[in-house]
Amino acid sequence: MTASIAFVGAGPTTLYSLHSLLGRIDGEVAITVFEEQPTVGLGAPYRPGWNDPAMLSNIASVEIPPLSETLLGWMRRQAEPDLAAMGIHAAEVHERAFVPRVALGRYFRDQFDALVAASRARGVDIDIRTRTRVIDITSTEDGMLVTFTRQGGVFHEMFDRVVLATGHQWPSEQEVRPGYFLSPWPADALAATPPIEVGIRGSSLTAIDAAVALAGAHGVFRRTEDGLVYDAAPGTEGFRMTMMSRKGLLPEADFFFPLPHAPLSICTPKAIGELLANVRGDLLDRVFDLFRRELTLADPAYARAMNLEAATLEEFCEAYFGDRAAKDPFAWAEVNLEEARRNHADRVTVPWRDAILRMHEVVAVIAPHLDDAGFVRFSRHFKPVFVDDYGAVPHETIERMLALHRAGKLDVLALGDDYRIDAHRPEGGVLLTLERKDRHFPVFIEATGQRPLSAIQFPFLSLLEQGIVRDEITTDAGPSRGIVIDADFHPVVNSRAMDRLFCLGLPFIMGRHPFIQGITSSHDMGQIVGKALAEGVRMDKPTLENVAMTAEAA
Repeated sequence: MTASIAFVGAGPTTLYSLHSLLGRIDGEVAITVFEEQPTVGLGAPYRPGWNDPAMLSNIASVEIPPLSETLLGWMRRQAEPDLAAMGIHAAEVHERAFVPRVALGRYFRDQFDALVAASRARGVDIDIRTRTRVIDITSTEDGMLVTFTRQGGVFHEMFDRVVLATGHQWPSEQEVRPGYFLSPWPADALAATPPIEVGIRGSSLTAIDAAVALAGAHGVFRRTEDGLVYDAAPGTEGFRMTMMSRKGLLPEADFFFPLPHAPLSICTPKAIGELLANVRGDLLDRVFDLFRRELTLADPAYARAMNLEAATLEEFCEAYFGDRAAKDPFAWAEVNLEEARRNHADRVTVPWRDAILRMHEVVAVIAPHLDDAGFVRFSRHFKPVFVDDYGAVPHETIERMLALHRAGKLDVLALGDDYRIDAHRPEGGVLLTLERKDRHFPVFIEATGQRPLSAIQFPFLSLLEQGIVRDEITTDAGPSRGIVIDADFHPVVNSRAMDRLFCLGLPFIMGRHPFIQGITSSHDMGQIVGKALAEGVRMDKPTLENVAMTAEAA
């Protein structure tokens, strides 16, 4: 008998998990991949229709973990007309390039197809079931029962192990009331927005995606000798967007950093591990001290400017954003873009930016070990610094924001903490109340990115009813800490890991893994899951052989 594994979802996380698994086994497993969409490999962040063709990926080619080939190698194989159809100029193909998301989806689709073909040639049984929706998972004595719909029918199938790689989870209904959108996805739905005042809650990547999609519906970007400009279409004089967030900041432009990353000297995995071996109530402050010392070593001038030696975590966070918050966001963006361009051209690394980037994954491992008060402080004051640093965006993205602002089509508003948004207006849209002044937006889009979700929103009801998927218990109403999983992404039931199931749905594990979004996270999760699956298959093999022998004897 052969061990059976089901993957629910066929995006990059499943792709990297399969790549890791199939590199460790040889024809010892039957694999079934369930995907609701007609094509595997894309995932929602890279799917046509879900994304506007103009939306850029937020990761450079050189940063993407390779599969059968690198993204750069794949692009160099494509014909020039095919590249142009994906929004890529052949002359601009290089390892630091940012490509449109739909192009990245094409790369992952091709890599998925190549992996499946190569594995089948080796004798591995892989069944790809597209246009198939998994509606429930149940744990039984005989294995994991998967319930799915296909072509109007409901079916059940048993597997030894199941990997839930369901990715992001957005509201099922986008426009819940006239003019009020709970998310900007799918982006093609925004094309029907009339040329009127549009409010967008958020000012980072998701909000920028919404702004780019709306801008494309009402005009075009055009590159001139003086830079990028936005030409509004005739009859769109009333079209104007306002992005708003608590701080009212735009993300910074992608900065140059060397790869591979240099090792850390003070805030190292070993140093963090020693703190976790003896967790105390002051864990967050002790980790911040390691962070402070590492940052001071990397960039003494920056540390002095931030008064880092004497600063608390809260004071450092305020100082980190302070200069930007005090200036016009577009003026800051223009200066920052020019600096980033020069540094890329000269291959100059800003030490403090690079040090924070190198520390974010090392620091992330403390999240499950923080008490409730520490987790709230981490979420409000430490996490935003890391997210801002690694969330730097392509230079063209900043150019587009500047072009829209110069064209009078985009502003950014700082909300602070004292504001009110009323989304239940009889006239539609929302009413923003800020500093005792009201402002109506006929269309309003929530675009603050993927939020952590609690177990009650988990898509497979039986796992909830069986107590397999459950929330991390907290003592206050702070940020969601997600579902209870171990280091291998197994749900934990009665202090024991349920090793037949892997939960990789991003919104449900962000409490334990606060920086887990993105392609490198898909790769890292895939490495862990692939290794654990391979070990499970080897452990199952004697049991399955015994079952087969018993059946033959009977």
